[in-house]
Amino acid sequence: MYKPVVSSITPAYSFMKLERKRDLENKDFAVIGVPFDMAATNRTGQRYGPQHIRNFSGMLRPYNPDQQIKIFDYCSGVDYGDVEVIPGNIHKTYQNIEKELNLIFEKKITPIMMGGDHSITLAHLRAAVKQYGPVALVHFDSHCDTWDELFGEKYSHATPFRRAVEEGLIDVNHSIQIGMRGSLFEPEDVAGAMDLGFKVWTMREVRNAGFESVIKSIHERAGNRPVFVSYDIDFLDPSYAPGTGTPEIGGPTSFEGLEFVRELDGLNIVGFDLVEVLPAYDSGDITAAAAANIIYEMITLVALRKKKRPDFKI
Repeated sequence: MYKPVVSSITPAYSFMKLERKRDLENKDFAVIGVPFDMAATNRTGQRYGPQHIRNFSGMLRPYNPDQQIKIFDYCSGVDYGDVEVIPGNIHKTYQNIEKELNLIFEKKITPIMMGGDHSITLAHLRAAVKQYGPVALVHFDSHCDTWDELFGEKYSHATPFRRAVEEGLIDVNHSIQIGMRGSLFEPEDVAGAMDLGFKVWTMREVRNAGFESVIKSIHERAGNRPVFVSYDIDFLDPSYAPGTGTPEIGGPTSFEGLEFVRELDGLNIVGFDLVEVLPAYDSGDITAAAAANIIYEMITLVALRKKKRPDFKI
């Protein structure tokens, strides 16, 4: 069983002080860094996000009191290290991401990926589809990321989900986006996602309908389909996550952001990523704290699934 080193003073050069190795035998999850930010706009530096999250994660402990489970009694995992990215070449970077993830998905291990900008999710979805077919997407963000192009480019952090729909990677009839807000160039910036088939909850709609209604909508929409969860840290209000490239005010608190992940329990989650952490704009490591704890809750979901169904294979 692979579990964290128990020490309050050991530096956390790996996530949660897990063993940092590429041994995939008898593992339930693998934490993976994808330090790529060449497709980001406005602020950049997301390549430093994975290690920034790791640095804070040494504060995390094995017992999750909110979910009432000692995680590593039920699941085993490693910090897989970072994917080798190619600065300036998004397509070769995509190939490297897929190559590493193919090995993980083939063994029915849940990859938990730390970005990096949101463009990397397209490669994550390509790898997932090879094992599971088109997946239901549960997407937490302040932006839909369904533009056709940005500055004339088809591949950027604003376009991954349009490309994914075009490539047949996403089952849009079972997919949902939550948290959209902020000023737009055109109404089509959100309407375009709906036209693609996504169920979209703007942040105003989330507030008006209430947390429970949104959670119910997520579960009804995804059903029993294989689910990929993509979590942009700018889903949170910038007062709780200032360290990101395109912050939008009026978002959820960090507690609400954690609750959304906790309430995904019961979905057939096959992969997860958290993106757009930008250390240079963090303040007191509060973005790193939020990101590390969101990933911790995702690992907890793996443990809960194993507790309920010890022989379960995704």
